[in-house]
Amino acid sequence: MGGKWLGLLKEISPKVAYVAVLYHPHTAPYAASFLETLQVGAAASSVQVHPAEIQDASDVERVIDTLPTNSSCGLVVIPSTFMTGHRDLIVAAAARHAAPAIYPFRYFATAGGLIAYGADGADIHSRAASYVDRILKGAKPSDLPIQQPIKYELVINLKTARALGLDVPPTLLARADEVIE
Repeated sequence: MGGKWLGLLKEISPKVAYVAVLYHPHTAPYAASFLETLQVGAAASSVQVHPAEIQDASDVERVIDTLPTNSSCGLVVIPSTFMTGHRDLIVAAAARHAAPAIYPFRYFATAGGLIAYGADGADIHSRAASYVDRILKGAKPSDLPIQQPIKYELVINLKTARALGLDVPPTLLARADEVIE
């Protein structure tokens, strides 16, 4: 997923060469796997990846305020309940810093974030219903296979792109599941 995020961020903002990766270690214990895929993607796209551990809301401002103040700086937000709960703060701080950012869920883009790419929540919830049905019919949850997301969604906020002075490539717009005007 990390490589995909970097690719999309570079596609919408080609000058990005430095990316801060925001993550909360207590609500995203899996962050290391995302960081690993981001490092692999960074090597292929000439981007420097800098993990930025966030402990509380004040760290969001601190980390974003210490980013280099040039157009080559961007953000990647690792999914977690902390990041979701503080999405308005994160999106506002990225906007103040004029930093292009990619987020893991569509509701970051609807809150003003530039671009979101992640698992389609509606698809995940609808597939969960079959699990509930099987459990209610007597299946043991431990016997059910783990399911990975199979449908992903790309959401682009054009208003934010214009505010950042970015021209969104038509090919990227064509791939988007939703474009926010």
